[in-house]
Amino acid sequence: MKKRNKLKIINDPIYGFITIPNEFIFDLIEHKYFQRLRRITQMGLSHMVYPGAHHTRFHHAIGCMHLMQQAIRVLRFKGITISNDEETAVLAAILLHDIGHGPFSHAMEHSIVHGISHEDISLSFMEVLNNDFSGKLSLAIQIFKGEYPRKFLHQLVSGQLDMDRLDYLKRDSFYTGVAEGNVNSERLITMLSVINDELVVEEKGIYSVEKFLLSRRLMYWQVYLHKTSLVAENVLIRILRRANYLVGKGHTLPASTVLNFFLTNKIDKQSFTKEVLNQFSKLDDYDLISAIKEWISYDDKVLSILSTMLINRDLLKIEIGMEAYTLTALNTQLKRVIKSEELTEEEASYFVFSDSISNQAYNAEKQRIKLLLKNGKTSDILKESDQYNLEALSKKVTKYFMCYPKHEFGC
Repeated sequence: MKKRNKLKIINDPIYGFITIPNEFIFDLIEHKYFQRLRRITQMGLSHMVYPGAHHTRFHHAIGCMHLMQQAIRVLRFKGITISNDEETAVLAAILLHDIGHGPFSHAMEHSIVHGISHEDISLSFMEVLNNDFSGKLSLAIQIFKGEYPRKFLHQLVSGQLDMDRLDYLKRDSFYTGVAEGNVNSERLITMLSVINDELVVEEKGIYSVEKFLLSRRLMYWQVYLHKTSLVAENVLIRILRRANYLVGKGHTLPASTVLNFFLTNKIDKQSFTKEVLNQFSKLDDYDLISAIKEWISYDDKVLSILSTMLINRDLLKIEIGMEAYTLTALNTQLKRVIKSEELTEEEASYFVFSDSISNQAYNAEKQRIKLLLKNGKTSDILKESDQYNLEALSKKVTKYFMCYPKHEFGC
């Protein structure tokens, strides 16, 4: 029997040809858990604003692996010793870092599973895969969790200048057409180095870092927290919340077997067993979209209207401001909906609500970006930058929004 060629090349629209470095990485990519990422959109419902934003978590993970390969080559060229085992482990860690994302990304963390993040689920997937691959992911898991002594390997996976951010900014910029997010990832990677097992950026790369942080801030306000994307995600969350409520009242909703599993069982961190993980691995965007299309005609006014809104992109109106909306403002809209649509206060609350969003391009408290100065010393980028707006980028900016129907239902 002819042996299968596992040293494949992938043609990526961002970076060109990406090589799969070894058979183990190929086998991880081929695994059904990873292949599910082909059916999970990278940017949730952002395609409702930017029609090109239909790329997937699969695209993103492969891109991250490619950037990690570049980073390893650069660091080795600069004399940083990275063993073959460490290389394979950090490639596996970045490849699997987003494997725990559910349908439409973050919306699932508020409605189908409770109190468990996609990072927690990613780790659960990695632990099961480690068992399937006879312990070959043990070092990758250590790096992913930040437990490996060589801190820079974890920083490359999850840090202020990690390969995750360098890929998603460049990739999301490409697919949305928002040029402000197009960072020079190759230049940034070329400027990386390691001092005392911590990641640093050579001093001459300071302007590339400044551009990266500014691009991140702009992409969050202009793309990730765009008002239409925001209201669409909130409508989706409330659709799933209503579906959960109805199932809890004894309703049988049309949905796939795996989606029904999560609607009928309350899943939290304690109950997220290996069997639940197996069910989660079958859940993707298609389960939700097909169910929501069916729910348009379901005999529950709230679920039907919300589902129609999302499918037809006839969403709620959203207002965004710098101050929290008052109870008076909310109650005014709530009473209007109760009266015009003959709904109870509980039912109307699905259509009238407020919340907050925040943006912080550089979190200096969590982890700092260190510059390697020409004299061999290291210094924080905030201290060395002559850009006054860099200090502003390190501060969290919070905005508030309120959603309510823009017209009577059925109009």
